[in-house]
Amino acid sequence: MVTNRAFALDVSQPGAAAMALDQDWHALGDAITTLGGHLAESLQLNASLGGFLRWLAVIAAIYLIVLDKTNWRTNLLTAILVPYLALQLPEPIFGYLRGGIGAWIAFIAVVIRLFFAQKFPDLIHGDLEFPVAFILLIVTAPHLIVHARGHLVSDIVCLIIGAYLLFEHISHEGGFRRAFAETNGILHTIGILLLFVAPAYLFFKHI
Repeated sequence: MVTNRAFALDVSQPGAAAMALDQDWHALGDAITTLGGHLAESLQLNASLGGFLRWLAVIAAIYLIVLDKTNWRTNLLTAILVPYLALQLPEPIFGYLRGGIGAWIAFIAVVIRLFFAQKFPDLIHGDLEFPVAFILLIVTAPHLIVHARGHLVSDIVCLIIGAYLLFEHISHEGGFRRAFAETNGILHTIGILLLFVAPAYLFFKHI
C-alpha cells in the first residue's frame, strides 16, 4: 500500500531528502507490484494451467495468421482461425471486446468498408480483413455461442479446426516428414501443433 510518509519529512534536514526519495522508490515498487498482480489476475495469467494454455493457443493462432500474411503464403484456410480465436480468447479480453469498445470498432470498420473500400482496397481486403471479421464475430455472436465457450463443445470444435489445418498442411507439404523438414513447413507445423494444447487439455479436463 502506498503511503505518504515521505511528504511528512522535512527535506531541509541532512539526509532527509535521500530518505524521502528512498521511500518514494519503495512506494513506486509496491504500486507496480500491485498493478502487475491485478493485471495478471484480470488476464488469467496466474489463474490456472488452462488459462496459460489458452493464451498459448491464442498466440499460436495469431502467429499462423501473421505468417500466412507474409511472403510464406500457404494454401491453408487460415480464415477458420478467426472462430478458433473467438472460442479460445480468455474471458476478460472477450468480454471487453464484446462490450462498448468492440461495438465502436465494428461500427468504424463497417463505415470504412462502405465508403473507403475503393480507396484502400489492399488494406481493407487484405491486412484488416481478419481483424475486422474477428471483432464482428465477437460482437454479433449469439448468446448460445458465447455460452458454449469454455465448455466441451467448444473444445471439440477447436480440436476439429486444428486437425483440419494439420491435415491440409501435411497434404500440401507432401507428407508428414516433409512438414518437419522444410524450413517454412516446420514453422507452420509447430504453430498448428500448439493449437491442440489448450483444447486437448480442457477436453480431457471436462470428461
